[in-house]
Amino acid sequence: MDELWTGIVWSLAPTILVGLLFWVVMRSIVRADRTERKAYARMEAEERARRGLPQKP
Repeated sequence: MDELWTGIVWSLAPTILVGLLFWVVMRSIVRADRTERKAYARMEAEERARRGLPQKP
């Protein structure tokens, strides 16, 4: 019976690890994109204020 559980664990471990790795990578990409968009919006708002243009809605 122990061999059965060992086989199950060893067969599922790679799938679970790859899934976790994919999740971590995607999470970091989404967070980086969110941070970059905030920085770009801040720069655009500063540029609009400097030129005297109305704020973007």
